[in-house]
This record gives sequence, structure tokens and C-alpha cells, in this order.
Amino acid sequence: MATTPRSEPRQRTTDPRQRGTEPKPRTDPKPRSEPKQERARRTKVHILQSAAELFAERGYATVTLQDVAERAEMTKGAVYFHYTNKEALAVAVVQEHYARWPEILDGAEGDHEAPFDRLTAVLDTVTRAFARDIVVQAGARLQIERALIDAELPEPYVGWEDYLSRLIGEAKDAGELRAGVEPRAAARVLVSAFFGMQHISDVLSGRKDLTERHQELQTVLVEGLRG
Repeated sequence: MATTPRSEPRQRTTDPRQRGTEPKPRTDPKPRSEPKQERARRTKVHILQSAAELFAERGYATVTLQDVAERAEMTKGAVYFHYTNKEALAVAVVQEHYARWPEILDGAEGDHEAPFDRLTAVLDTVTRAFARDIVVQAGARLQIERALIDAELPEPYVGWEDYLSRLIGEAKDAGELRAGVEPRAAARVLVSAFFGMQHISDVLSGRKDLTERHQELQTVLVEGLRG
């Protein structure tokens, strides 16, 4: 590796007439506002997490900003400072729900050579996220209750259909898909089945049986697509 040549050290002047005229080295201190900005960022994250917990537990209609403030152990005014109303907070939770998926899915397809194995690995990863991540859970519930929210939310499901269509299409190209199955149609069925499964699991058991239900979906539906 090449190294940067080091310059000769500057000779300090001893002439009293020039003392004080030599330029002082710049220290470039961090802006004073940075710690404040970081505190504000952490506060917003804390509020959003608290709201996600409540939305996941109780749904949109019954949660108030006062509830969020109490869960976050903050004043209502502090919550208002970051989120002007409940609709803005709900939108922020749904947006964070979608923002998390790239990181969650990073590496989900793994090193599987067979495309069908990559598909099942992705579905396993998504199931774990729904079982463990409160923001993922809250975002899904808010999308179901979108008619109650007087704000525009990101369009649900379409991105999942596109993503799974690609995976299923790769399985078809590899000869691993059952004859007569069209990838886009299979993706639509999978998305409907998966999101219906996680919602029913939430309603009936608080997602305690989500893993079991996912295994059933894998056995009955996903393996039914394999050629």
C-alpha cells in the first residue's frame, strides 16, 4: 500500500516580532448542534417505538397521543413537538415498517443454489420478522385499518407480489415449479395466504402460533408449487 509522504515539521519561530502571527492549527470541533440533533433523533425513535407497541396491541382507533406519551414516559407536548397528530404518527410507523424490510431481507436468500430453496428461506425470514419485530407487526395492523386513518399510507402488498414473482419465476426457469403455474398468480396467492395467516395468528393467539401456522403454509401451499 502506498504511503503519503510526510512533510518536514515546521520550524517554530523564535522572533518575538512574529510571535502570535503564526496561524493556529484548526481543530474543526464538532458542531454544538450535533448532540442536540442526536438526542432529537433518539427521542423520535423512542416515540415511534412506543406508538408501534400500542398500535400493535390495540389498533389505531383507541390509541391517543396521550397514551403514546405515557408509554414513552414523556409529556404530551414533547410528543406533539415531533408528531403533530396521531395520523402523522401512524404514517411514520407504516413508513418505518417498509423501511425495515431491505435490512431484514438482506441475505435472506442465503447461499441456496436452488431457487425454490431461496423462496422458502425468504418466507422463513419474513415469518421471524412478524413474530419478533413490533414495528413490522404494527405496520401490518395499521395497513389493515387504513380506512380509519385520515392520511395517505404506502400502497401495501404490491411490492411483495413483485418480489415473490421474481423468486417464483427463477424457480420456473430452473424447472422447479409445478407445470401450469404462472409466477405472478402464485405470488398473489402466496401474499394473500401469508398476510392472512399472520393476521389470523395475531387475532387468535397474539402470534404465538405463527411458526406452526407458517409450517402448515409451507407444507400445504408452498410445497404444492414445487415441480
